[in-house]
Amino acid sequence: MESLAEQVVTVLFQADAERMRCGTKPWTFVASGAPDRDDLLVRTDAVSVEAALKVRFPRLRELGLVIPD
Repeated sequence: MESLAEQVVTVLFQADAERMRCGTKPWTFVASGAPDRDDLLVRTDAVSVEAALKVRFPRLRELGLVIPD
């Protein structure tokens, strides 16, 4: 997340207690653009933080962001 922030990308993680109680995907990950990345908006809901990152890190790399392994 630090790497994304250094690239002026806003990152949000949210855990939704209601969705957690219901057994659905309680974690939300959102990465949104900065002044030079107005078109950047990546979001996913997942069962865990790890699952969200596994889905979204490849997409963020496709968009030209640098994310260390």
